[in-house]
Amino acid sequence: MLESINSPQDLRTLSVRELNQLAEEIRQTIVDTVTLTGGHLGANLGVVELTLALHAVLDSPRDKIIWDVGHQCYTHKLVTGRREQFHTLRQEGGLSGFPKVAESEHDICTVGHSSTSISSAAGIAAARDLCGEDFHVAAVIGDGALTGGMAFEALNHVGQLKTNIVVIVNDNAMSIGKNVGALSDYLSRLRLDPTLTRARAELESLIGRIPAVGGSVSRVTSGLKDAVKSVLPGQLFEELGFTYAGPFDGHNIAQLRRAFRDGFHRGGPVLIHVLTQKGKGYPPAEADPARYHGISASESVEDGLSFGQVFGQAVVEMAERDGRIVAVTAAMEHNTGLGPFAERFPGRFFDVGIAEQHAVTFASGLAAQGMRPVVALYSTFLQRAYDQVIHDLCLSNLPVVLMIDRGGVVGDDGPTHHGIYDLSFLRTIPNLQILAPSNASELRSMLSWSIASGLPTAIRYPKGVCPSGDVLTPEEAVEPAVVRDGPDCAILAIGSRVEAACKAAERLAPDISCTVVNVRRVKPLREEWLRELCHTVGAVVTVEDNTAAGGFGGAVAELLAAEPNVSLKILGYTDIFVPQAPQNVLLAQFGLDAEGIAQAVRQLLKNPSGESS
Repeated sequence: MLESINSPQDLRTLSVRELNQLAEEIRQTIVDTVTLTGGHLGANLGVVELTLALHAVLDSPRDKIIWDVGHQCYTHKLVTGRREQFHTLRQEGGLSGFPKVAESEHDICTVGHSSTSISSAAGIAAARDLCGEDFHVAAVIGDGALTGGMAFEALNHVGQLKTNIVVIVNDNAMSIGKNVGALSDYLSRLRLDPTLTRARAELESLIGRIPAVGGSVSRVTSGLKDAVKSVLPGQLFEELGFTYAGPFDGHNIAQLRRAFRDGFHRGGPVLIHVLTQKGKGYPPAEADPARYHGISASESVEDGLSFGQVFGQAVVEMAERDGRIVAVTAAMEHNTGLGPFAERFPGRFFDVGIAEQHAVTFASGLAAQGMRPVVALYSTFLQRAYDQVIHDLCLSNLPVVLMIDRGGVVGDDGPTHHGIYDLSFLRTIPNLQILAPSNASELRSMLSWSIASGLPTAIRYPKGVCPSGDVLTPEEAVEPAVVRDGPDCAILAIGSRVEAACKAAERLAPDISCTVVNVRRVKPLREEWLRELCHTVGAVVTVEDNTAAGGFGGAVAELLAAEPNVSLKILGYTDIFVPQAPQNVLLAQFGLDAEGIAQAVRQLLKNPSGESS
């Protein structure tokens, strides 16, 4: 049946039996595709019926559906005219793994981070009202995304606006891993006793049916109904100004279609609570939904420990010796390497949910009382806590270590997930030390140095396999190291680009002899040491897996601004949103691989007065 679905309108005439058959075909298509391309498997398998029922009721794109995060948009893509391109999912030049405005008129917002859908939907609904238009607006948000503070802010505002908007909570009891927090417990109670929903509806219906006086009694018994709320589900959402409905079986298309129709006809803010099974229909994902949240393409599996796993081992070893060390993460326990720490020190491990802002300020509070917090986040998600890094951490000069995973390009998740801005936005903050290891030894020693220093520190490392490296003391690990000597040009590299810089120097030899420096510390730079080095060679190329604007190369440019006899070229990402593609492909496209670095050196020496970036 999937072959006959070219737009959402094709769903509106299908029977429930036909929609169920279509759901099975879509599940098989998702499994077959994602096992080849990689992608977010579990959540997408869980929302097949929800998506079909929603599109069967609404008229997209006139009616607006906003998908939170985008981990649940694959069925939506398949039924909105992208079936023939679905095999290109997350591939270079292919379909995005997330909603993308440039890709389809049915994708209302370009997203990749969580907890944003209700805010976007509220803005769209408010604009609709201001323009006198008439269409439905739906925000589909996972229960895990409700742990993000932005979702609470939006719920509070929508209740105040009292505009027509439907929020659909896709409740599978998980984000990437098992959800945490009071809201998760609250939804669990609703899941465990769905009969209470019927009890409330029956009470209200009974009051309204009392002959002659039912309407009046219904109006004067608001106190009674408020009292009933205290024992019935949805009280929290009702108090925020929403009409609550549910929980509903997220795999029962007939029930979902009725619920959605009723919700949109109700008017005002409505919250529909839907229960789904993450990984539905694929036994391995049903049995281990955390593992199958996102999977890598079968051909891209690499051997060796990742930087995150090396960090996870190191922080456990250090915590054995130092009882002040605590670990904090934002719904990324296993992905950041903190699983072993959580198992070994459950009382010293804090998963705060999808709440990076809270994670940083919470860690600052721990540090203010003598603890040594280590906060593990992805670079792309640290962006959400920028104010907290400035105001709550660095302004007070507190001893918190930020472990920034996925620094640089990450590959097929694309522009919403590339971590290419952190060096630029962190470098401007006073008191913050910034380190970039190129191997496991440096990472371990940098972590040890950072904890001992008592200073706010960021340690930034890439996605991928972590080389072992030579054993270093903590003090050695934060000093620049000359990896190779040569009089013609200095290549200053950090983190993942050190190995590429060394290979570039090998390619240039013997015609061009380069000094290669593993700089290690982005802030503060060893200024006098670098000035002397740069004057010795006269030509400098900086290399970083970061935007060229304001990052490591920018720091070197500022250092050398008053130096008249030094030519400089900065290698980094240009001023665009970097697209999705494998890491090695992107590095080559932007001249950050060995050949690109070698070519930059040739150009600089040929034209010393050329562009500096």
